Amino acid sequence: MAQTNNQNSKQWAVTLSNDVQEIPLLNKFVDEVCEFNGLDEMATMQMNLALEEAVVNVMSYAYPEGTKGDVDIKARSDDSRIEFVITDGGKPFDPTTRGEVDTSLPAEQRRIGGLGIHLVRHLMDTISYQRVNDHNVLTLVKGKNEK
Repeated sequence: MAQTNNQNSKQWAVTLSNDVQEIPLLNKFVDEVCEFNGLDEMATMQMNLALEEAVVNVMSYAYPEGTKGDVDIKARSDDSRIEFVITDGGKPFDPTTRGEVDTSLPAEQRRIGGLGIHLVRHLMDTISYQRVNDHNVLTLVKGKNEK
C-alpha cells in the first residue's frame, strides 16, 4: 500500500488481483484510511462494507471467468471528505445505471442482484462512474462530518 501526502490531503493506493481471497488486504487498506481520518468504528464498518461490495463485484464480474485482472483502489482525503476510486480494465459496466432495489418486497419476490449497489448508494454520499481509456472508474465519496 502506497501513501503520499501534500499540505491539505493524503492519498493511498493498493492494487489487488481479481481474487476474492484478497479482500482482507482491501479491509486493511480501508481501515488504514479510516483510522487516519479519525472515523469511529461504525463509520469504518460502513466504509468497509461499501468498498467490499463494489470491489467484490469487480472481482466477480469485470473479467471473463479464468482471466486474471487488476483492481486498483486509490483513496484521497482532505478536511471535509474521503474519496475512493476503484479502477479496473474489465468489461464496461456502470453500476450507477442500475435501478433502485425495492426493499419493501419479500426477499423471494425481489429481482436477483443489485443489493450490493443499493448498499453502496446508501452508505456513501455520492457514487459516480466513468469509462476512461478502456477502464471502469467508480468513485465513492463520503463526507467526514456525515459518518
